[in-house]
Amino acid sequence: MQETVIIDFIFSVAILIMSIVVHEVSHGLVANLLGDPTAKYEGRLTLNPIKHLDPFGSVILPVMTFLIGGVIFGWAKPVPYNPYNLKNQRIGPALVGAAGPASNFLIAIIFALILRFAGSYLTLPLLYIMSLIVLVNILLAIFNLVPIPPLDGSKVLFALFPPTWYEVESFLEQYGFIFLIVFIYLFWGKVAPVISVLFKLFTGFSL
Repeated sequence: MQETVIIDFIFSVAILIMSIVVHEVSHGLVANLLGDPTAKYEGRLTLNPIKHLDPFGSVILPVMTFLIGGVIFGWAKPVPYNPYNLKNQRIGPALVGAAGPASNFLIAIIFALILRFAGSYLTLPLLYIMSLIVLVNILLAIFNLVPIPPLDGSKVLFALFPPTWYEVESFLEQYGFIFLIVFIYLFWGKVAPVISVLFKLFTGFSL
């Protein structure tokens, strides 16, 4: 039993780390395509997880969420970019921000399609691992689309703001972490069912 838990933890952490690394690299790749090479110059356009690990978000938090019995969760160090280098400084930040969640949705869809069309040929351990990949990536995508700084959804939201709303944007960025904690406490329970719906939509079966 203990060995099973340890193996489960190892696979869960590995899936989370690779998913958040792809998430962050996607930000950097899109920024680079749009004219900002900051991530490239700092060596962050790599899938080497060592370059992206955050002590709390990539190690401590995943252990905590696993131990309390929830879906394992965490984050990597944000990939640096300079929005003033982007060719389109209005839409560019939104595209860079959306790239992370989009990459997680893409991963989820790819593995969900494998489950749908080849699931009957897979062993139970492989079915479990692929289901976990789908679940973790849907969770990362949905959470990061919440339009509260510093999450990616806020970059998309700010792109919709008229330039005269600069003070509103600045206020949200300054107090975003507080708003995020309040949101998680009051509303995440209402958002979480969306993850189950998307999982069933993608894979064809329920959690």
